[in-house]
Amino acid sequence: MINAAIIGLGWWGKNIVGAVQGKSTKLRFVHGVSKEIDVALPIAEANGFTLSDDLDKALADPKVQAVVLATPHSLHADQIVRVAEAGKPVFCEKPLTLKRADAERAIAACRKANVPIGVGQNKRFWPSMAELRRVAKSGVLGTVMHIEGHYSNENSGLHFSAWRELPSESPGGGMTGTGIHLLDAFTSIAGPTAEVSAQVTTFRKGPDPRDTVSVLFRFANQLSGFLGAVRASPVYWRVHVFGDGGSVEALGEAETIVRLKGGKVERREFEKIDSLRAEFDAFADAVEGRAPYPITPEEMVNTVAAFEGVITSMETGAPVRVN
Repeated sequence: MINAAIIGLGWWGKNIVGAVQGKSTKLRFVHGVSKEIDVALPIAEANGFTLSDDLDKALADPKVQAVVLATPHSLHADQIVRVAEAGKPVFCEKPLTLKRADAERAIAACRKANVPIGVGQNKRFWPSMAELRRVAKSGVLGTVMHIEGHYSNENSGLHFSAWRELPSESPGGGMTGTGIHLLDAFTSIAGPTAEVSAQVTTFRKGPDPRDTVSVLFRFANQLSGFLGAVRASPVYWRVHVFGDGGSVEALGEAETIVRLKGGKVERREFEKIDSLRAEFDAFADAVEGRAPYPITPEEMVNTVAAFEGVITSMETGAPVRVN
């Protein structure tokens, strides 16, 4: 059992605690950090962990073996470096960073300290996505040529925090909330991004925003792709991979559809899992040396590189070369 500290006990930090504490057999929280002590105290008391107001206090706690970051995006890189320099494994919520150079700096610090790093991309662990990756890599689709995806939800209005509205923390409409998950999915299947052309269309700003994101991709291996995301619209997830022999589509958490030449269609349904708990169990396995974290450091950097390219394209109104 890994004893971890969680830094940040806002909406998402509380979700993490709820998924892990007393439920995971591999990781538990023994220390929490929040700038809002009065607000976080009931959470700490209910879940039996120490509460403090500074990352350094958690790093100095002899009980803490690993650190989980659920903090504002712009803080991630420096906090990862601090945790790594303290010799502790680190798990960081998505996006790992907002800039490729910061992602590379964070990864380099973990490599220098010889500590594992995990990133919060829980859609990787959905049964539908595991099956999609398996089919896409099996050869049954023939030559894979194209990938597309869409992810929309209503979280931006339901779980508003003032920092999430800042362009310095959440650029590009829904890219840090939903689009980043699609970038991770694309990276896991198509590899590094070579070029993007992106736009964001804003209908309403503020605590309950309305905007859309559209992105065209060319990958280093010459696959094409596109993604869309809408804030806010009822939750919808789709990733679809096309080859010259068939296609495979993931719909939501637990449904995958395989379409092959000759009109053969197979719909596969899976049992849902707690994907948050699954990613933290995988992180615990990496800390214990049982298995590498399923998202490699190279994939983490490639996802952030694609993200940075998307934001730059939105800002300039022009295509951006990524790799």
